[in-house]
Amino acid sequence: MTKSTDPANSNDHVGGVDEVTPLLGVPDTAGGKATEANGQPNGQPNGHLNGNIDKKTGQVDEPPPDKDEDTPLPVGQILALCYASLVEPVAYFSIFPYIQEMVEKTGGQQPQNVGFFTGLIEALFSLVQMLLMIFYGRLSDRLGRKPVLIFSLTGVAGASALFGLSRNLWQMVLFRCVAGLFAGSSVTIRAMLSENCTKYTQARAFSWYMFARNLGIFIGPLIGGGLSNASQQYPIFERVQFFIDYPYALPSFVTGVFCLSTAVVGFFVLNETLKGKVAGSGPAGPPMTIRELLRAPGVGYVLLIYGHCQFLALCYTAVNPVFLYTPIELGGTGFSPQRISIWIILAGGSQALWMLLAFPTLQRRTSTGTVLRTCAIGWAVVMALYPLLNEMLRAHLEALFWPTALISIVGGSGVAMSFACVQLNINDISPSPTSLGTLNAVALTINSAIRAVAPVAATSLYATGVRYHILHGHLAWVFIVAFAVLFNFSVRLLPEKAEGRLVKKSDARSEEES
Repeated sequence: MTKSTDPANSNDHVGGVDEVTPLLGVPDTAGGKATEANGQPNGQPNGHLNGNIDKKTGQVDEPPPDKDEDTPLPVGQILALCYASLVEPVAYFSIFPYIQEMVEKTGGQQPQNVGFFTGLIEALFSLVQMLLMIFYGRLSDRLGRKPVLIFSLTGVAGASALFGLSRNLWQMVLFRCVAGLFAGSSVTIRAMLSENCTKYTQARAFSWYMFARNLGIFIGPLIGGGLSNASQQYPIFERVQFFIDYPYALPSFVTGVFCLSTAVVGFFVLNETLKGKVAGSGPAGPPMTIRELLRAPGVGYVLLIYGHCQFLALCYTAVNPVFLYTPIELGGTGFSPQRISIWIILAGGSQALWMLLAFPTLQRRTSTGTVLRTCAIGWAVVMALYPLLNEMLRAHLEALFWPTALISIVGGSGVAMSFACVQLNINDISPSPTSLGTLNAVALTINSAIRAVAPVAATSLYATGVRYHILHGHLAWVFIVAFAVLFNFSVRLLPEKAEGRLVKKSDARSEEES
């Protein structure tokens, strides 16, 4: 069986996925190793990832079946990277159960202004991260993945521990910015994941990774909601003046210790994967420029879909806890921090199960594009349920509220598979192996820019709707539902190359013989 020689259409190996891998030249590796042959990385002429070009036919010969398909996944390294990946969601989501209360009581803000300042604090983390992501990518290209990862994990641990000591709003802003200053771990983690897997192991590796990320969404609120106001929740702390003066210090300290533990594990367990920093490896080829990359076939469409998905998800993530905290008469559910914690924990746990158990099978049996289009429909349906939840509580229909709430939690968790889909789309559309890092840098820039704008825009819109009683306080949900409907049109632009239909070599040979 033969393949086309167009290098823009060959991408059998895996690069870093998701929004945070701004490495300017992720090498083409299998299990973290690479070979040189015929003057090209991995023995692949002209940037091809498979086989050799037949001089007579001009076509690429099918590589041996054991090239990538039989390369085992380094489970120990992947698990260590998954543990390190817990840091960002734990540090980010641990404040969600109590940040509204902290802004109101410690920050001295009126209830109608809570949504705005909550979104501001969340957005600043991403804004600072966006400004430094290329720096972390280049630094890890120069010094190696491992030292940059350990440095970043340690910095986030310190900043997270200090957040609970804030005495006013501006100290909250400062410590959140410091956390963003060190938030380069996800950059390196995704690069190291890509350098440890192949096309045939990527779905499994990244389903584990997404499971870990969603486990972090579970652990973060558990720490935040379970340990905030410790002097009121636990008799053992009721006479401890420190926790009376600093009601949010304990969850911050525990978050910091947890993040520090990932740095310790990474220091002792992880191996360096950067080509040139590994004994016996050669240099990687030069990547395409950003302009060349953006002009490559299909790349612009995939980045558009990726950005739309991230914008939709981040708007929902920012508005959801504020909606849960807002009093019923103003358009929310009036939940306590503990109930908010339980809600987010259930959502995070459900997402983890969807990603670990359902996504690999669905992606393998259908395609990445099919799963993505199904999730797009789900987004519109689930987002439309949230204003209905408030209307049910206004009408005292609690018996109807709880089943609908469960559907929104489980359904909202299922559509989170779209995150993994767009990450794999980024891999599949990459024009060449040496462009994977640059493409992920562009995706990360888009995501970080959205993360800097979407939370504050969405929560400000929500606060405006609540303050002026626009549409019963559901103004933000109307816009989110509209964006979810538009997402169904965006996913129709997905190029065929990014569909992610996985056909094993043995299956392809069987079809050819028949």
